[in-house]
Amino acid sequence: MAKVRITQIRSTIKRPETQLRTIQSLGLGKRDQSVEVEFTPQIQGMVRKVSHLVSVKEL
Repeated sequence: MAKVRITQIRSTIKRPETQLRTIQSLGLGKRDQSVEVEFTPQIQGMVRKVSHLVSVKEL
């Protein structure tokens, strides 16, 4: 699988609990925080769910 860098670009303030939990499960939590992960179908689904809060770059 390809590796990607996921960066949180927007805050989770006033967001639904499911979006907050998705951000936390990705390993994020603060604005401008980044993680590098394998781009599995599970990660792809989580990114799709919070796509308005994160940016994704392929490495």
